[in-house]
Formats: sequence, C-alpha cells, structure tokens
Amino acid sequence: MTVGGNSLTDTAEHPLQTLDRVVIRFAGDSGDGMQLTGDRFTSVSALFGNDLSTLPDYPAEIRAPAGTLAGVSAFQVSIADHDILTPGDAPNVLVAMNPAALKANLKDLLSGGTILVNVDAFDERNLVKAGYEANPLTDDSLAGYTVYEVPMTSLTLEAAKPTGAKPRDAERSKNFFALGLVSWMYTRPVEDTLQWIAARFAKTPTVAESNALAFKAGYNFGETAELFDSAYEVKPTHFDPGTYTNISGNTAIAWGLVAAGQLANLPVFLGSYPITPASDILHELSKHKNFGVRTMQAEDEIAGVGAALGAAFGGHLGVTTTSGPGVVLKSETIGLAVSMELPLVIIDIQRGGPSTGLPTKTEQADLLLAVYGRHGESPLPVVAAKTPSDCFFAAIEAVRIAVKYRTPVILLSDGYLANGTEPWRLPAVEDLPEISAPFTTEPNGTDAAGNPVYLPFLRDPETLARPWAVPGTPGLEHRIGGLEKSDPTGNISYDPANHEHMVRTRAAKVAGIAKDIPPVEVDDQEGAELLVLGWGSTYGSIGAAVAAARAGGRKVAQAHLTHLSPFPANLGEVLSRYRRVIVPEMNLGQLSRMVRAEFLVDARAVSKVQGQPFKASEIQAAIDEALESLQSEARA
Repeated sequence: MTVGGNSLTDTAEHPLQTLDRVVIRFAGDSGDGMQLTGDRFTSVSALFGNDLSTLPDYPAEIRAPAGTLAGVSAFQVSIADHDILTPGDAPNVLVAMNPAALKANLKDLLSGGTILVNVDAFDERNLVKAGYEANPLTDDSLAGYTVYEVPMTSLTLEAAKPTGAKPRDAERSKNFFALGLVSWMYTRPVEDTLQWIAARFAKTPTVAESNALAFKAGYNFGETAELFDSAYEVKPTHFDPGTYTNISGNTAIAWGLVAAGQLANLPVFLGSYPITPASDILHELSKHKNFGVRTMQAEDEIAGVGAALGAAFGGHLGVTTTSGPGVVLKSETIGLAVSMELPLVIIDIQRGGPSTGLPTKTEQADLLLAVYGRHGESPLPVVAAKTPSDCFFAAIEAVRIAVKYRTPVILLSDGYLANGTEPWRLPAVEDLPEISAPFTTEPNGTDAAGNPVYLPFLRDPETLARPWAVPGTPGLEHRIGGLEKSDPTGNISYDPANHEHMVRTRAAKVAGIAKDIPPVEVDDQEGAELLVLGWGSTYGSIGAAVAAARAGGRKVAQAHLTHLSPFPANLGEVLSRYRRVIVPEMNLGQLSRMVRAEFLVDARAVSKVQGQPFKASEIQAAIDEALESLQSEARA
C-alpha cells in the first residue's frame, strides 16, 4: 500500500494468524514516549473496531535518571474480538526499549511470550544502570521467551537522515519505529497514525517527518527483515449501533460534569489545585467554557474547595478535584459545606498513600476517609465509579444527589480508572437522568408579626433538603456558616437541644438517600454460597475472575456497589443470603470492615496494596480458597 507518498509493504504477503485477544506492554525510559506510543496503538485499535482496555503505568519520579528502574514508564493495552473487562493479567508481548524496561517488566510476561528489544540500548553502561551483571540477551536467561533483537535506534537514525535532523533529535523518534513494527505485527491501520503525526507535529515539520519516516521504517522492517514467521490479526468485535469514542476515566468525569451542569441548568465552577492523578479533569474542563464551565487553578487545596463552596453559595454547581492528600486538606471546608447544607461535589482520584506515598500508582484506601474523615458528626453521600466510562455516569449521579439533597458528595475514582481507557458508546441526551435545581425566589415563612420572611432551614418534608436561595434575591437575605444554626430561622444557636436536632436531621437526610438509589443487583447462581462484593475499579477483575470460576464449574455470586454511603437499602438482605462474603479491594479491608460493622456478616477482605490493580487470577485464587474453606467447614 502507499501512504503519504511512501510505500509500505503489504502484510498480505506474510502468513497471517488470527488471535481472539492479545496483551501488549510498551516499556522504556520516561523520555522514550511509551505513553504516547501505547495511546496511539490504542486509538487505531479502537478505530479498527476492537474492544480494548488499557493500563498506563507512570514512574513516580518526575525525572528519574535515564536508564534506571525508577524511570521506567509502561503502557499495557489489551485488544480483543470480544467483550473484555481488564487490560489483562500478563502481557503476551513486551516491547522493551532498554535493559531497565526489560528488567522491570519481565516478571509479568507470560511464559513463552514475545519480547521485542531495542538491541542498540543494551550496551554496558545501560546494563549497569539497570542492575544487570551480564547481558540477558546473551546469557540464556531469556530462553523461555521468543526474543526479537531489533536495532531500533540505529534504524531510526538511518530512516530520519533525509530530514537533516540532528542525531540526538532523530533518536527521539524511535518510539514511532516501535509503533510501526507492532502495527505491522498486529495488522493495525497505518493511515490514521500517519495523519495524526502530521497534525500533532504540524508546527515542527522536521519532527513530523522524522516520526513518520521512523513509523514507516518500523512497519516495513516487520515485513522485510524475515525475523517473523507471521503477522497476527485480531478481528473487530461486535458493538451495538451508535457513536463510540475511546475514553479515560478523568475525561469521562469532566464530560459528566459538563452534562450534569446542562441537565441541571447550572453553570459549573471547578476550583482545583493540580495534583496527580486528578489534574487531567481540570485540563479537560478548561476546554468547555462554551458550556458555562469556569475553572480556577487555585494556589492550594484549601483555596480550591473554598472557591467551589463559594460558587455553590452563589448558585453554581461547585466542584473540586483532588486525590487523598488533598481531601485531608479540604476536610474543614467540606465540614463547612455539611453545616451550610449546600451542593458541592468533591472528586477524589485515589492514589497510593499515606502522605505523598505512590503518587502515580493506584489505590482504594480513601473509603474510610470519604465516609468518616471529618470533624464532628458530618455524614455525606459517597459514590464510586467502576470503569473508565462509568465515571461519566457516576459524576452525573454525584451531582444529582448533591443538588437534590443540598449536601456535599464525594465521588471516588482512582489512578487506574483515571488513566485507563475503554471504548464507550455516547449516550443519548434523553436517556440521561433529570436533575432539578429549583431556587427559592419568594419568602417561605412569616415572622412573629406576620411579615413574610425567608427561613433558610425550612426543609422539604420528603428529602429534608433546605431551600437554596441565590444571594442578592430581594427579600431572601440570610446567614449561613460554620456556627450551628437554629432550625428553621438560620439564626446562630448554642442551644443543646437544637444542636442535637440539627445533627440528627442532617444524618437523617443523608440516610434517606437510600430510598432514592437503585437496589444493589446481584449476578447470582442458584446454590451459590459465596458472594464476591466489590466497589470501584475492582469491577473488571472481579467480573473476569467470577466468569473464570464459573467456567470451572464453581458456583459464585457477585455484586458491585456504586453507593457506599448510604448503602443501598437491600444490601443487608443480599448479604444475609450467603455463608461467606469476600471483598477484594486495594486497601487493607475498608469496605469489609464497614459491612461487618453495619450488617454483622462474615465479610472477609481480599487485600492488595501494591499500587497495581488486581489481576483476575488473584481474585480467582481467593474464590477457590473461600470455596474450599466452606467445603471444609461443611465436612467438619
């Protein structure tokens, strides 16, 4: 075929093997462009029609020494001809741009898997940096794998010579050589990548040409080098009709907030301090001023949430985004929002902790912080997203609850969902939920003399939500703040009985939300005695593990929670049906502790706190162990 005036060898001349799924991991130094390479391979696979799931893995150091293990950046993508739930437990193919990338990722590669190495990088200096005592390409340590040694750097330099680029600049295009080679191996479309290169680097024509030539060189190398027995094909999957996009969790949250603002007819205000891995929500929302979105990059976390709460007081949809350390800093203002009873959405993209912890790695350890982590009796609703695309709907649900019940709401995501991607069919606007945001515009009570007055804590009898009046509305002047208020006048009150009344009323308001959320759904099997209960990003791994267990003849039920405070009204009844409940979560057992305390059930944690999401095989092993334990108890 001919692309952009340069010939690309047609893969039809090579034998073609069909696969139903392949998992590929691109790995190299943080300056090697692995995230970009993986993202482009993902994008063309989405356009081709594969189902897919991704797992970007960033180094924690901003700029670790080149060639060291601490600086390795990786991007794993699974593509399939059928519906998949995870980016794969282990890659079939590892693209290693240097020795450190090989050493850091080899342990995860499937036995017998394929390794594509940039052999030019395996010199003595880089081997020492990676901690190798001998060259793994020559000491037989890779005998259990299929290894292809490709001089990616030198071939990239040769391909880029016509551009006149300096060798150091041309070498930066080697990631596109790797992308071209893997695109040939798995018969990916090339036109879209070349068009993307031309558009992305239009302002730097030499860079654009170098990248395009490197990509074509890698593609043609696969066909002409006679190293490979065949290319591979992963056919498109079946998708229901509609318009699809490949979306990350952070982008989905941003779009969900835009949609929620439109549904509620409220301008959206985001007050945020940049923090990994939440910053992309700020970046994305800043693009949508045409939808009435205003963003402010604050000087610190406290200023961000304070501005968002002020926006809520002024009649906007107030939002703040952060990760665990930021939630701690925002906690006093969140407590103020509880007292003021204003709608505020706090989005926590969880990361490894405590403190700075593992800032680029994922974790689910903020659940107890979200539910309990404030001064005094200050309950608030907590909602958790389960997949990258579900972040869109979780954001809308968080806004719906916040606006309807005049309460701050915490939305939990995590680094895995935030950076991971999957195909998503855009929903029809008419299928989205209604969000009503009625402002009070007239006095709602009278004083002792019979004059009309505004009572800021005169509650809706059904929801217990107080009225929401925009400051400046004539006749509705009122005070709110952190000091306890008298019900319903809003006057400052130190009366003990009034304080207890207000505390109990705010708690009852949040508890009552259980009547307004869907019951938990159970994917059950007749005769199942074991329930796998999950929340958040464990959804995919649990689903894959349960499917594998059932394929092996085991009876297992599963349920997944979106609403974590309050729990769905039927959760206690569901849990009581099973002899054993296991709860996989990326913490030391926070949800299991909550359900044990609330429902007195035998819920046992399956914990992983390694900065990495669960593999389906890990949860499957926990299922096997739990079932064997139940059988042993029955025999005893």
